[in-house]
Amino acid sequence: MRTKVLAACLLVVGCDSPEPRPNATLFEGALLITGDAVPPMENSAFLIEDGRVVEIGYAGSIELPPEATRVDLTNKIVIPALINAHVHLGQTREELTEELQRYAYYGVGTVQSLGLDSGEAVMEMRGESVPGGARYLTADRGVTAPEPGRSEVPHWITSEAEARAAVQDLGQRGVDLVKIWVDDRNGQYDKLGPELYGPVIAEAHSLGQKVAAHIFTLEDAKGLLAAGIDAFAHSIRDVDVDEEALALFAANPEVVLIPNLPGSGSGGFGVQARNLAALNQAGVKIAMGTDGGSPPAAHQEMADMVTAGMSPAAVLVAATGTSAAFLGLEDIGTLAAGNVADFVILDRNPLSDIANTEAIESVYLRGEPVDRAAIGARIEAGG
Repeated sequence: MRTKVLAACLLVVGCDSPEPRPNATLFEGALLITGDAVPPMENSAFLIEDGRVVEIGYAGSIELPPEATRVDLTNKIVIPALINAHVHLGQTREELTEELQRYAYYGVGTVQSLGLDSGEAVMEMRGESVPGGARYLTADRGVTAPEPGRSEVPHWITSEAEARAAVQDLGQRGVDLVKIWVDDRNGQYDKLGPELYGPVIAEAHSLGQKVAAHIFTLEDAKGLLAAGIDAFAHSIRDVDVDEEALALFAANPEVVLIPNLPGSGSGGFGVQARNLAALNQAGVKIAMGTDGGSPPAAHQEMADMVTAGMSPAAVLVAATGTSAAFLGLEDIGTLAAGNVADFVILDRNPLSDIANTEAIESVYLRGEPVDRAAIGARIEAGG
């Protein structure tokens, strides 16, 4: 009788045993920086499966599922993959695929192209999972006043009707973000004024789109804030911010600043660095973007943001969680249960020196390791 009971118990235990989970991986031992205001977690553990984070805790607190893989990250640091909220990339599928893989090599998991795109490939690849490549978002064609001699890709507008029609065209193409330029290019052109950028912003908001503005002057920043702008794709570059500007930012707490600093060795760095420091101190939301198309530039931008007065911890939040939130990406940018498993494993701590974001051991996008060796070989070969 006792033998029969034992056999029945063993049968029940067997029925209750966990299912094999060969697609799961448990990472243990790293200092985990999650991309938000939460303090870093020493000796962490996080489980990923099917491209997403399943659970986060301390090492030893998460049971290794049957047939899952365990990765020892002792003495390593993990950060979310970086998000570059202001780039300009190629226009063909071949060009974009290579560029997105190079961004991934440098730990960038998502890029937002701002307003100089044309052709069908850019929209086809929007949000596409490029193998081993960063996620790609595009604002397609931006909106500006006529600028003869410069790019003819953006919508050139001269009336309110044209302004609203341009935004409607972008809405039909499915963009979530509209880029505008408010700049006379050192007196070469008549800049986009409030009588035109006001209708652009109003029309975009009616369609559920955000608007990001290229600016140069303090006065234009004030006008755009009053008109309801969502983000600045550059910081104020002519003079230091004043009390009126700070009050306008305070009255518009959801506005995001993408500083796009010119490099600490340039003549224009001082005023832009002071403005970044002042706006950050005032609680303005700061994201990260580099303009251009250089994949490693994100690391230099973050270093410049620290030079301007931000802490490494604040810069990491700007380059991950805040940038994701601005772009409307709810499941990336932070490492949390349920989010996409986009992360970078580092050999050195960026909280002690932001330059350590370049000490990359490996990059994971959508839960899969990026083949950095192959991409690096192409970079070294100049191909």
